[in-house]
Amino acid sequence: MNSLLTAVRLGVARGWIEFRQTWTNAQDLWNYVFPAVVLLIVMFFMRNATVPGTEFSLGARTLPSVLGMGVVFSGLTSMALILTIEREDGTLLRAKAVPNGMLGYLMGKVLLVAGMSLVSQAVVLVPALFFLDGLVLGDPTKWLTLAWVLAIGLLATMPIGAIVGSLFGSPRNMGMVMLPLMGLVAISGIFYPINGFPGWVQGIAQIFPVYWLGLGMRSALLPAELAAVELEGSWRHLETLGMLSLWAVLGIAVAPVILRRMARREAGSTVAARREKALQRVT
Repeated sequence: MNSLLTAVRLGVARGWIEFRQTWTNAQDLWNYVFPAVVLLIVMFFMRNATVPGTEFSLGARTLPSVLGMGVVFSGLTSMALILTIEREDGTLLRAKAVPNGMLGYLMGKVLLVAGMSLVSQAVVLVPALFFLDGLVLGDPTKWLTLAWVLAIGLLATMPIGAIVGSLFGSPRNMGMVMLPLMGLVAISGIFYPINGFPGWVQGIAQIFPVYWLGLGMRSALLPAELAAVELEGSWRHLETLGMLSLWAVLGIAVAPVILRRMARREAGSTVAARREKALQRVT
């Protein structure tokens, strides 16, 4: 037990160090901040449009949805990309060589991804408050909703990202993840109310976390009357909590199994082979 606690403690320390180092790396900051800035610009140009059938700003309605989408991209794609990159360069192999090293490694990555996800959320939310009208921020229960949606959303997406990162041996394969993910974003009511899509499309969207994170964020930041334009005319908090928790439990149960199998296959020869293949692509 002491060795496990030591691994967790070292993992947290590693995550904090990597989080601080991210602020000194221009490329890392660009990767995290640039998408948030692009989304912020989109919200700015949408500020004068209105939600169909209402006088409410479409930009203000879309902002929480974009924040929910940001949780998905931070939790899933960032975790997957980090794992594939560090699997290719041998970092995972070195972690495997240390007792409980994989546990400490994952704890560090969880802290790093969660911290940078919160930063990305703030980059979008704080400036948007100055040019979008209609957001509800004075109610403490709204902030509580925002907190639990963020927390469970990260728990629902980071294990999936770890699974995806374990399945792909190279970051160049991440396009196979981005394409279906962007398809889910398109049908999940992020930029346009989901009730404008056919029923079968709505059903598909409600299987995945993207829709529920967007809905949960809208319930936290928008006035109660905006629930009328959602499916079933409500914020569906219980369904949101249930679906995100289901994905979190599924990911937490499956991710360790997949990661252990991936770690067992890691060896110096496989890392060298991946490096050689990468060099051949460059040359």
